Amino acid sequence: MPGWQACPKLSGTNLIGVSLNPILETELRNSKLVGMARNFKDLTEREILALAISLEEEDGRVYADFADGLRETYPATAKLFDDMGAEESGHRASLIETYRARFGEHIPLIRRQDVKGFVQRRPFWLTRPLKISEVRKQAEIMELETRQFYQKAIGQVTDAGVRKLLGDLEEVERKHQVTAEAMEESITPAVRKTEDEAQRRLFVLQIVQPGLAGLMDGSVSTLAPVFAAAFATRSSNDAFLVGLAASIGAGISMAFAEALSDDGSLTGRGRPVLRGAVTGLMTTAGGIGHTLPFLIKDFHVAFIAAVIVVAMELATIAWIRNRYMDTPLLSAAFQVVVGGVLVFAVGIWIGSS
Repeated sequence: MPGWQACPKLSGTNLIGVSLNPILETELRNSKLVGMARNFKDLTEREILALAISLEEEDGRVYADFADGLRETYPATAKLFDDMGAEESGHRASLIETYRARFGEHIPLIRRQDVKGFVQRRPFWLTRPLKISEVRKQAEIMELETRQFYQKAIGQVTDAGVRKLLGDLEEVERKHQVTAEAMEESITPAVRKTEDEAQRRLFVLQIVQPGLAGLMDGSVSTLAPVFAAAFATRSSNDAFLVGLAASIGAGISMAFAEALSDDGSLTGRGRPVLRGAVTGLMTTAGGIGHTLPFLIKDFHVAFIAAVIVVAMELATIAWIRNRYMDTPLLSAAFQVVVGGVLVFAVGIWIGSS
C-alpha cells in the first residue's frame, strides 16, 4: 500500500488524485495557492515593486530576443531594440536599489501572469525568422502596457521616493512608447531600402521558392501521364481522372518532401508546415491546370484547350523566375519551354505507341 494511503492524517482527494487532510485543502483554497491571479488593487507596495522588477526584466529580455532575431536581416532596427533593452536593464537596477533600501534583500516572486489585467503575450520572439511588422507592433503594445502599469502603481503607493521613481519610469516608458510608435518613421530611406530588400529575400526564400518548385513540378511532371492517357484512350474522362490523381498525388508527395526537408532554423526558410503547404498546393494547382480542359467531352477540343493552358503555365513559370529569381526572361523561357516540350513529347509518344 502506498505510504500516503497508510497515513491516517491524510483523507479526501485533491485535483491530482492524492488524498489530503480536509483542513489542509481549505487552507490551500483560502491562501489562493490554487492558481488564482491577484487583483492589482490588492497588491502591497512591496509586491508592486517586486512586480515592476519582474516586468522590467521580462521586457528587457524580450527586446534582447527581438534584437537577436532581427540583427542579421534588419541591423538598424536591432540596434534600436538593443538600446531599449539596455534602458530596461537600467530601470530594473534602479527598482532593485529602491526595493533593497525599503524592504531588504529578498524580492518575492510575482509575475505578470500572477496579476489580473495584463495582456497575455504570445512568445513569437522564439520563432525564427522574426517578422519585423509583428515585432514593431508588439513593442508598441508592451510600452503602452508598462506605462499604464506605472500610472496605476503611482496611485497605489504612499512612499514619496517610490512614487518619484515610478513617475520617472512612467515618463521614460512614455518616450519608449513614442519611439515604438514612430519606429517606422525613424528609419532612414537607406535603411528602409535595405529592410525592404531583406523582406523581399525572406518572401522569396519562404514563399516564392517552395511555391515555384511546386508549380514547376506540378506543371511539368504531370504532362507525361495526362497526355499519355489522353492519346492512349482518346477519352477526355480517362485523361481527366489520370490528371486529377497525378496532381493530387504529386501535391501530397511534394508537401511532405518540402516540410520534412529542414525545420528552417538554420536556413531561414521559415516554418516547414507553411513551406510544405505552399509547395503542395502549387504542385496540385500546376497539374490541375492542364487537367481541367479534359472535362470537355469533345476530345479534340479538350486537347487544344489543354495545350493552350500548358503554354500559359510555362509562360507563368518563366515570368516568376524572371521576377523573383532574377533569371533573364529569355533564359528562363528557354529553360522552361525546353523542359516542358520534352516531357510533353514523351507523354504523346508513349500514349500513341
